[in-house]
Amino acid sequence: MKCPFCTHADTQVIDSRASDEGATIRRRRRCLGCDKRFTTYERVELALPTLIKRGGSRADYDRNKLRASMLLALRKRPVPRESVEDAIGRIEDRLLSAAQREIKSEKLGELVMRELKRLDKVAYIRFASVYRSFEDIDEFAEVVREVRPPRRRRI
Repeated sequence: MKCPFCTHADTQVIDSRASDEGATIRRRRRCLGCDKRFTTYERVELALPTLIKRGGSRADYDRNKLRASMLLALRKRPVPRESVEDAIGRIEDRLLSAAQREIKSEKLGELVMRELKRLDKVAYIRFASVYRSFEDIDEFAEVVREVRPPRRRRI
């Protein structure tokens, strides 16, 4: 590992610890040239599938884009950021377990809608209205009926 301060090629690992539930390894290092210390992180680089968009073009999966679209749907909703990150992790797990090099963006959209439905019904409806490009109020009402709990009958 090259030292970020003096670019010396030799560094010594002083301490290693697993972090993020074992997903990354944090290493404290010491440069053998200038004696300065710094931290590095190691994480497994997983190859997520390429997305095939509706028009046929292809785009690399982008976790930040996914997070931004989910946060937009969840704007001003009482959902903790941790829950959003957990949902993104579940989406990525499903993409990885599909073991495909390419996946249609519609499939990713359905996975997002499933997670938003679990997190917050209003966010789910917001996302669905944009994602499914509702043409009229009936389509919107159908999604609302889908998430509305059944009414109890009064006696």
